[in-house]
Amino acid sequence: MAYEPRGEHGDRSDRGNRGYGGGGDGGYDGPPRARGRRPVTDYGATVVNWMRHRQPRYKGSYAGESERPSVSYIVDMLPPSARVSSAADSVPTRHLHSSLNKIKHPVNVVRWTPEGRRLLTASSSGEFTLWNGTGFNFETIMQAHDSAIRALAYSHSDDWLVSADHDGIIKYWQPNFNNVESIRGHTDPVRDLAFSPTDTKFVTASDDASVKIFDFAAGQAESTMTGHGWDAKCCDWHPTKGLIVSGSKDHLVKLWDPRTGRCLTTIRGHKNTLTKTLFEKVQGMCLATSARDQTARVFDLRMMRDICFLRGHEKDVSTIAWHPVHSNLLSTGGSEGTLFHYLLDEPNTPPGHTASVAPYDSADPSSAPAQTIYPAHKIPYAHDFAIWSLDWHPLGHILASGSNDRITRFWTRSRPGEAAAFNDRYHIGEAAAEAQGTWDRRGGRHMRQVEEEQELEDEMDGLVDQKMPIKAPVSTFPGIPGLLPMQQLGGGILPPPPPIIPGVGAGQPPPLPFPIPGMAGGLPLPKNPADLAVIAEMMKKAGIPPPPLPGAPLPPGMLPPGLIPPPNFPLPPRFPPPPPGLAVPPPAVGGGGGYDSDPNGADSGRRRAPLPSQEESLRMEQSKGHYTRVR
Repeated sequence: MAYEPRGEHGDRSDRGNRGYGGGGDGGYDGPPRARGRRPVTDYGATVVNWMRHRQPRYKGSYAGESERPSVSYIVDMLPPSARVSSAADSVPTRHLHSSLNKIKHPVNVVRWTPEGRRLLTASSSGEFTLWNGTGFNFETIMQAHDSAIRALAYSHSDDWLVSADHDGIIKYWQPNFNNVESIRGHTDPVRDLAFSPTDTKFVTASDDASVKIFDFAAGQAESTMTGHGWDAKCCDWHPTKGLIVSGSKDHLVKLWDPRTGRCLTTIRGHKNTLTKTLFEKVQGMCLATSARDQTARVFDLRMMRDICFLRGHEKDVSTIAWHPVHSNLLSTGGSEGTLFHYLLDEPNTPPGHTASVAPYDSADPSSAPAQTIYPAHKIPYAHDFAIWSLDWHPLGHILASGSNDRITRFWTRSRPGEAAAFNDRYHIGEAAAEAQGTWDRRGGRHMRQVEEEQELEDEMDGLVDQKMPIKAPVSTFPGIPGLLPMQQLGGGILPPPPPIIPGVGAGQPPPLPFPIPGMAGGLPLPKNPADLAVIAEMMKKAGIPPPPLPGAPLPPGMLPPGLIPPPNFPLPPRFPPPPPGLAVPPPAVGGGGGYDSDPNGADSGRRRAPLPSQEESLRMEQSKGHYTRVR
C-alpha cells in the first residue's frame, strides 16, 4: 500500500485560499486547508517483484525472499497469482476504504470492470457509479435505469455489459457506457443474469418463476424454462460447459440443458429461499449455493451431490463470491452485515464441535455426509445492514462489497507486520475498539466527515466535464405551423432551416422546401380556380375594400398587405393614413385595461388577475370572531 499526497495542486489550489485574508466568498477566514492523503493500493510493485523472481513450476516457481511477519518484508509481497497453492495469504482481513455517494441509495450490485481499473456499482435508484480501483475515489455517475438495478454481467470478451432492473427491462451497454439496446425481458423483476461461454446468449432469472435464454444479437428470448414453482431468484451459466443452474424461492436448485431447455436434475438440500448460485470459475468442478436458511453449500458436479456444508452465519446468507485465483476460497455475506471467508480444504472446527471427514476421504464418497466447514476468518461488523453483492478484483487482491447501508467497502489482505487490523471496529465492534484504543469515536466521525467531503469534492470534479449539452429547440418552417424539420417531402430529407426572428435582420427568408402552385417551377393551378369576381362582390357587401390588381397602384388610404404601423408611429410626408379598420388601439396608461404594466407605462403584454380585496378578507375574518379589538 502506497500513499498519494493530496495537497493543493492544479485547479484545486485556490479552494482553500479563496476565503483567506478577509473571508472571501468561501466563508473561511484562516490559513489554507491541507487535504489529507488518500490511501492507494499499488499492486504494480508486487507484480513486478513476482515477474522478476519467478521461475518455472518444476524449479519452485519463485526464487525471491520469502515473506515473513515483519514490516520490512512489505517489499516482498506477492500477488495471489504467485501463490496459487496458498489461499490463506489472500484472505481479505483489512478494511481499505468506504465509498459513498452524495445522495445515498442502497447498493444492489458491485462489479469490477474487466481490466480492474474501476468498480461499477448499481443502486436502487437506477444509477451507475464508477469508483477508481486504486484510490477508490468517485469518477462518474449516470442514470442507467428508471427503477432499481438488480443484475449486472460483463461478457467474457469484455466488450459488452448487460444490466437488468426491477421492471424487467434489460439494457446493452458498451464499455464506454453507451446504451445501444433496451428490451423488455420479463414482466416481473429480473433477479440475476449470466453470459454463455461464447457470449452469444445470456440467461436471466425473474420473479415470474421463469428462466429465459436470450439471443444476444437478436435481443429476443429463445427459450423459456418453467420448472420452478415460485420466484426464480438466481442463475448462472457454467464458464466452459453448456450447463445452467438456477435457484428459486421453492428451496430447489435446478440444472438445465440450454440446448433443449430440459431440466437435467433437481438438487434438494436448502430449507429456505435460494439467494445465490455460482459456478466455480477456475476449475469448473464445483457449484456454490446460499440460502436464507443461514447456510451455504458446495456441490461437486461430477458426483452431483453436496460435499461442503458451510456454517457460521447466525442469519440469512445473502450472497457469495468465488476467488478468481484460488478455487478453495469462498466468501459469503450475511443479511446482518457479516463477511465470512471459508477455506474449503480446512474445516476450522471450533472447540466443542466434532470434526467431520470430507467425502473424498471416506470409504463410500457417494453416501458419506457433507463435510462441515467453519469460516477461516470472520468480519462480524463489515456493514451495518445486509450485504447484497460481493465481487473480487480480477487479480484477486481486493474484495468489494455493496450493502443496504448505502456504502461500498473495499477489503484486502493485511501487510506483513500489521496486527492492528484484527482489532479494528469491523472485527470487534465500535465499543470494544474504542476501549482498546484502536478506534476513536470522535476521530471516526471526523474521518467520516473528511471522507464524505473528499467524495463530494471528487464527485463535483468528476461531473464538471460531463454536463449534458443544451438541447436545441425543435425549429419549424416559417409560416407553416406543425411542419417539423427532417420530414420527408418529395422523397428527400430536408435539413432544418436556420432560426429567423421576424423583422430583425433576417434578410431574405429561406426558400420553401416544396413548390407553390402557380409559381415558377411549381405545380399547375387546379382546373377549377376560384371566381375572383364572386370574391370581390362578397368583400364589397362586407364593407372591405377589394384588393388591387397585380401591378396596379394602391388606392389612397390603403397600406401594403401585411404592413401595420406600430402605435404612435409618425407617418412619412404625403403618406396616406391607415383606414379606421386597421388602426391599432393605443396602449393602456397607468396599468389600466387589465394588463400587467410597469410604473413607466411599458406594457409587458401579460394579463394578471385582480388582486384580492383586503377589506373583504378582513370582514370575513371578523365574521368568524377574529380581529375585532381595535388596536
